[in-house]
Amino acid sequence: MAQSLNKILLIGYVGRDAELRYTNSGMAVLKFSLATDQNQKDQNGNWQKSTIWHDIVCFDKLAESMKELVKKGRRVYVEGRLSKRDYTDKQNIKRYVVEVVAENLILLDKPAAAADEGMTEPEVDSQVSEPPAADITPETNPEEDLPF
Repeated sequence: MAQSLNKILLIGYVGRDAELRYTNSGMAVLKFSLATDQNQKDQNGNWQKSTIWHDIVCFDKLAESMKELVKKGRRVYVEGRLSKRDYTDKQNIKRYVVEVVAENLILLDKPAAAADEGMTEPEVDSQVSEPPAADITPETNPEEDLPF
């Protein structure tokens, strides 16, 4: 039987302050955007930099512990997996979202205020167990998406 791997590692800059919400069952959900850069040569052989934006989501203890620390401009290491979900919008159109479900976050810099005042950040346990997917979004059968 063939095995597969769904793992993503990113280092980038937070594009907006993280937004903390709670599901109906009370589970914490933290969302933010992360920018990574990609360098590639254009048709003339000149290096061009492009920015790729990633939607990041984390749950439970990780979400709670990072809610005040993930701020715009912070440099962050994200370890997680890609997740695809769908929903129907207000116009009754089915929409698809691909996001990174963070399983580990490491802040790679100090916040601007802390750096200026010599403050240190509190230690946080950034490892978290897998959240129950059925409580967050409706999941489709993964075999339905296979092209064969």
